[in-house]
Amino acid sequence: MDVLLKLNGTVFMSSVLTLIGIPGLESVQFWIGIPFCAMYIMAVFGNSLLLVIIKAERSLHEPMYVFLAMLGATDIALSTCILPKMLGIFWFHPPQIHFDACLLQMWFIHSFQPIESGILLAMALDRYVAICDPLRHAVIFTHQFLTQIGVGVTLRAALSAAPCVILLKCRLKFYRTTVVLHSYCEHMAIVKQLAADDVRIDKIYGLFVAFSILGLDVIFITLSYIRIFITVFNLPQKEARFKAFNTCIAHICVFLEFYFLGFFSFFTHRFGFHIPSYIHILLFNIYLLVPPLLSPIVYGVKTKQIRDGVSKIFYSKILPDFSFISF
Repeated sequence: MDVLLKLNGTVFMSSVLTLIGIPGLESVQFWIGIPFCAMYIMAVFGNSLLLVIIKAERSLHEPMYVFLAMLGATDIALSTCILPKMLGIFWFHPPQIHFDACLLQMWFIHSFQPIESGILLAMALDRYVAICDPLRHAVIFTHQFLTQIGVGVTLRAALSAAPCVILLKCRLKFYRTTVVLHSYCEHMAIVKQLAADDVRIDKIYGLFVAFSILGLDVIFITLSYIRIFITVFNLPQKEARFKAFNTCIAHICVFLEFYFLGFFSFFTHRFGFHIPSYIHILLFNIYLLVPPLLSPIVYGVKTKQIRDGVSKIFYSKILPDFSFISF
């Protein structure tokens, strides 16, 4: 049994935390969990289907689709490290979570988000080279370079998220409470609600990571697409302009919904003091669920090769083979 040592209204070295879910909406959390579960199932199914198609179709073994496969795998991992526990709280009410497990979940969440951002940046650079310097595209984006990008993006994310966990684990010893008014272990929620010590370093580091990694990624992606648009609009033929622009549409849509939802949630959480807490938490949940749900839909609709792959998989399973019949 976990023993709490209390001193001056603080709790010392508690090993178990309590996740409330969505404070203020406890009575309807069961029903909120139903659309969340549906979104999760659709996101996992859609991204898994995307991975199967890209692996099966040799014509899709190109840098753009390799990055898309990385994005799909990251989306599945990000959703899976959050949704099962969240749905358990909503439906079966086991709110307790071990402190170390909470830190591990927090590390996963704050690692997978920069990984997604890094992959989106790599996809933008891939389109930039393909459109602005097409003769060098195959020379630059080799399989070795793609592997290096994947490893670099993963290491950057894992190392940037590690100090958040280390600061909470090693530096902060006193907590106001063991109750977290959130549906998962989010860094700022733990820092603001639990810690009784000075947390300025944690807040400053969180802002530093947000602006130095996600902020710089947004700047470089935006600059890449400004250069791409200039090149596309200078193409002499209308058909060539349309074809070049069409290859970027899906990525632009995913880029906008990922960063718009992300920065909106980030700024409302830190500066929207008049906004009820359940709105903050719902926004965070939507931010973590909607991009994994929409990405395979957007790429499936806008990419002919993926649509053809989906048709090939389902029609080959559903329709029988009548090729043996001769007339």
